[in-house]
Amino acid sequence: MAAIELRDVVKTFGPITAVDGLDLEVPEGICLGLLGPNGAGTSAIEKALDIARLQERRRDAVDELSGGMRRRLLLARGLVHEPRLVLLDEPTVGLDPQIRTELWTLIGQLKSRGTTILMSTHYIEEAERLADEVAVMHQGRIISRGRPAELIGEHAGRFTAEVYGPPDRLAQARAEAESRGLSVRPAGPAIAIVGSEPADGFVPDDAVVRAASLEDVFVLLTGEEAD
Repeated sequence: MAAIELRDVVKTFGPITAVDGLDLEVPEGICLGLLGPNGAGTSAIEKALDIARLQERRRDAVDELSGGMRRRLLLARGLVHEPRLVLLDEPTVGLDPQIRTELWTLIGQLKSRGTTILMSTHYIEEAERLADEVAVMHQGRIISRGRPAELIGEHAGRFTAEVYGPPDRLAQARAEAESRGLSVRPAGPAIAIVGSEPADGFVPDDAVVRAASLEDVFVLLTGEEAD
């Protein structure tokens, strides 16, 4: 049974179409991450404070709380009525890594309780760690959806080779990889040759070989760098 069903949803901001004919179903009890480029009674209250780990600060004024605590408080406030569905719009944007990890733990606790979560994010690691399924969005449409491991296997294979060096070295490596039918994407100061197999005869000696990632998938599908 679906917790969310959307059909042909459109959202515009002036000349910009942010959502373009979106169809989306979210089954009950999962966390679906929308990955896109850079949006009661006292006992309900007690449980929400416990989940957010704010019991010791329950009598403090909000303006005395840190930014991370305020974010946890906002999430706790939304849990007072024990909702079956939680919508999270960029829940950790602007937070330092430690506070972000704390919120990830809190969201993981919600998942373990069977809460359905629809979460938008542009953080690759956030989507990989929290989402049971990921829907990759580009230009207002979902262009691919599945479990992170499934998306990686379908679009990026098992391994990625990162090559570092001056521009002429990168251009040479790109040309050779593309001549072999491999996908190449920018990776900061390097290029990432996606789908490289160490045994296929083409992995540059100076390359750093790693497991393919959801970031590889996102950049290949959208052409945009991710956080």
